[in-house]
Amino acid sequence: MPNRFTRTFTAAPEHIDELGHVNNSVWVQWIQDMATAHWEAVAANAHQEQFFWVVIRHEIDYRGNISEGESALGTTWIEGDPRGAKSVRRVEFTDPSGKALVSAATTWAMLDRETGRLARIRPEVLAPFAQD
Repeated sequence: MPNRFTRTFTAAPEHIDELGHVNNSVWVQWIQDMATAHWEAVAANAHQEQFFWVVIRHEIDYRGNISEGESALGTTWIEGDPRGAKSVRRVEFTDPSGKALVSAATTWAMLDRETGRLARIRPEVLAPFAQD
């Protein structure tokens, strides 16, 4: 079972678009915030010092939305095995009743901080993300 990480987001006035709900670009930022927070909370310090991640693909389904002052619960986890330097992360946002709002599959690539080049993802780097 993958290690799931959760965080609550509340829509502030600056998140709201002309339709009166959270702008799609904000959801993308929250997706990135979830991934970064999960990495910082779970990855070994040595791995955080040696590697960093960049997004290479977002695939997002918008199923609902929230308005100013409302909250969404974000949940993220690593899906499947890495492929070379790439790893797929799932992110789902739900409203307080559990209704799906946004779901995403994002592909990230791991880079070596010293060289700036792609780094093959070793099992020990992802091991903490595979445990609940």
